[in-house]
Amino acid sequence: MSDPCDALKGPGKAYCEREPGSSGPPGTGTGGASDHVRTLADSLIKKINGLVAPDHGWAPAKSNSTLYEPFLWLGQHLAVAIFVCIVVVCALTAWQGAPRLKQMGASTGWTLVAVAGMASVPGAVMLLNKAVSGAFTTAFNSNESTLFGAISDDMQHGADSGNPLAILVIFSALVVALAFAALVFLTRQLGIMAFVCMAPLVLASLARGGDTTAVKTWAMRLLGLMFAPFALLLVSPFVELAKGSLVVDAVLLVAADALMLRMIFHGVPYFGPRVARAARSYVESKTPSPLAHAVVRAGVPDFYERENTPRGPRTVSTPGRALSEDRGILFAAYGLSKSDRSGRLTTASAVAKEQRDKSESAARREQLWEIRRQHQVNKPQTAAQPDPAPTSTPAPNLQGPAAAPPDSGHPNTP
Repeated sequence: MSDPCDALKGPGKAYCEREPGSSGPPGTGTGGASDHVRTLADSLIKKINGLVAPDHGWAPAKSNSTLYEPFLWLGQHLAVAIFVCIVVVCALTAWQGAPRLKQMGASTGWTLVAVAGMASVPGAVMLLNKAVSGAFTTAFNSNESTLFGAISDDMQHGADSGNPLAILVIFSALVVALAFAALVFLTRQLGIMAFVCMAPLVLASLARGGDTTAVKTWAMRLLGLMFAPFALLLVSPFVELAKGSLVVDAVLLVAADALMLRMIFHGVPYFGPRVARAARSYVESKTPSPLAHAVVRAGVPDFYERENTPRGPRTVSTPGRALSEDRGILFAAYGLSKSDRSGRLTTASAVAKEQRDKSESAARREQLWEIRRQHQVNKPQTAAQPDPAPTSTPAPNLQGPAAAPPDSGHPNTP
C-alpha cells in the first residue's frame, strides 16, 4: 500500500511525515532556532569587536595619500618659513653672539625633527591602531575566559544555553551593544582622522625653537582616542563570575554599554560630551524602561558647559571654547599671543542651573520651615517646666556705710 503522504508536496508533506507527538515539522524545534540565533550572535560579536577596535581606520595610512598630502605640504612650508625668519633675525642680531647662535642651532634641529615627524605620523598611527586592535581582540575574544569568548562558549555549553528566553536576552543585549559600538566607531574614527590631518600644523610649531606644549596636547588627545577601547577592561574581572550563565553575560554587556558611553564622554575631545548627551536623550525619549535610563545616566552623567563647581553636575567647555583653548596653546607655541575670553554658561546650561538653584532653594526653605515647626512644637514644653526657686540674697546697701553717732561729750562743729 502506497504512503498517502506521497500525494503531498512541500511543507504539507513534511507535516504529514512528522513523528507522532511532535509539535512541528522537522528542523523547526527549539534546537534549530537556537542554532540560528547562536550563529547570528557570533556574527554580532565579530561586528562589535570590529567596530570598537577595527584593524583599519579612516585615517590616512601613508604620507602621500590624497587626504593627508595637502596638510603635509602646508606644514612643511610653514616650518621652513619659520626657520627662514629665525635665520634672518639671527643674522640681523648677530652682534649678540652666543645666544643667537644657540637659537639658530635649536631652530635648525627642531625643524628637521618636525619635517621628519610630519611624514611618519600616518604610518605610526596605522601601526598603533593595528596593535590596539590586536590587543583588544586578545583581551576580549581570544578564549573562554574573555567577555566575548565566554558569551560564545555559554551559547553552546552554558546552563541556560537551551533556554529560548535566555538566548533572546543575550541576543537583545548584543544588538544594543552593536548600536553603541557603531557610535564609538564613528566618533573615534572621525577624531583620529582629524588629529592625524592636523599633525603637520602642530609639528611645525617645533621649528620656532622646541616648544613642545602644543605637541604634547595634540599627542594626549590622539592617544586618548587610540586607547579608549581599553576602558572595557573594567568588566574583565567579572567574566569568571558570569561564566556559565547567559543572563549574567547580558548584565556584563549592559555594563559594557555604559562604559562605551563613558568612553565617548571622556575619550572624544571637544564633541564627546555633546554626542554622549545626545545618545542619552535619544534613549530616554524612546524607551520608558527605568533600567535603560539608569544605564545611560551611568554612562553620561549630568553636566554643565563651562566651569567646575564645588558640587553638583560637572561643567565642560562647549566645542567652540575647547577648540579656542587648544588653539591658544598652538598659537603660544608659534609665539603668537591670543587674548583669553571670559567664559559663560550656554543658554540651556544657564536655564538648567537656574532651575537647579531654585529647586535647591525650595528644598532648603522647606527644611528651614520644618526646623521652625519643630522648634514651635518643643517651645511650650520648655515653657511648662518650673523655673528653679530664686535664692534669697541680702539687698545691697546703696547708701554706703552708716555714719557713727556723734559723741555726746563734744559739741558738733559747724
